[in-house]
Amino acid sequence: MRDCILYIHGKGGSPDEAEHYKPLFPGAFVLGLDYRAGTPWEAMEEFPALFDGAVRDASSVTVIANSIGAYFTMLSLAQKPIDRALFISPVVDMRALILRMTAWAGVTLDALEARREIETDFGETLSWDYYRWVEGHPVRWTIPTRILCGRGDTLVPREEVVDFAHSISAPLTVMEGGEHWFHTPEQMAFLDGWIRGAV
Repeated sequence: MRDCILYIHGKGGSPDEAEHYKPLFPGAFVLGLDYRAGTPWEAMEEFPALFDGAVRDASSVTVIANSIGAYFTMLSLAQKPIDRALFISPVVDMRALILRMTAWAGVTLDALEARREIETDFGETLSWDYYRWVEGHPVRWTIPTRILCGRGDTLVPREEVVDFAHSISAPLTVMEGGEHWFHTPEQMAFLDGWIRGAV
């Protein structure tokens, strides 16, 4: 039996990103969750079985989840045997994010309800059914968690992450030069150092 490190990517990401984390966990089994879900209800249906298959016979399970992957994780895997979680730029309040996107698009909730779906010029489709589903399914997460975010994150305000981290007693690290997407050499070096300090 080996420790299992399960990586859950964000929107537009890939399970192949798990390769980056292998050198940080020598001796552990590191893999990315290869999922298709694009909505939270699809994640709740798909993730549990994928998780069970991935961690079979693992002596311990650490989840590393990025952006909306963290949101999907909190919704669908909260009751699974996860020893700890490391969240990178997590979406912690989907309702608030949807409201921000409606404001960016100049759309009211009344208009969204009337039209059901609205395409935006920033590539997202606003959905009334998605919004109502999120309202009815709040996140309940009690697994020991550490969180990393960037001060320059323009998708998830730092205040939201601070409040969430406080609510679950999760240590929070903020990278001064960080963005929502950690991708530059400096950002990735910071992320790697954070993970080494968290394990």
